[in-house]
Amino acid sequence: MLAKAAELDVYDDLVEADVANWEPKTSPALIFCNAVLHWLPDHDALLPRLVAMLPAGGILAVQLPNQNQAPSHQLWHDLVDRHYPGRFDSQSGPGILKATEYHELLSQFGNVDVWETDYLQHLPPADQGHPVRRFTESTFARPVLATLQQAEQNHLIELYDAEIETVYPRKADGSVLFSFRRLFFKLDIPT
Repeated sequence: MLAKAAELDVYDDLVEADVANWEPKTSPALIFCNAVLHWLPDHDALLPRLVAMLPAGGILAVQLPNQNQAPSHQLWHDLVDRHYPGRFDSQSGPGILKATEYHELLSQFGNVDVWETDYLQHLPPADQGHPVRRFTESTFARPVLATLQQAEQNHLIELYDAEIETVYPRKADGSVLFSFRRLFFKLDIPT
């Protein structure tokens, strides 16, 4: 992503850093996080740290995939727990707080807006397997699959494809309408 951004030649500075311990050179007016914070633990400590970097009038704007409890995602954890117990800690997945918890956490710093939106995504037919599996295995399922040997991964994928069909049935053309929830919050620091 940084290489593509550099090609645009519109940014003064591009920095590769781990958000968990990132420290800006100067106080930014805006911290915008799109689908990154859900991979980091301990939002109760992380978010106040990010807020402390903002000046008066600064803004924190965040979007988090909030799909952990959806059948598309929960099934990965259920299947690995059933068929390969002890191999994956399902509590180690993305740690998303409830919308109300983000509001409570951030309201002490300024004006907070929190909302959730369900997006209906049309997933095209997949050459191999169920479209929802193809969608989730590239992100959410990666840590689950990484704990298994190749033959075990193949087995888990077969089980997933069989069960996910009952929850997200394919249309006649093989595509799927997939509801995906995202959580948003914006904090405005008073001037």
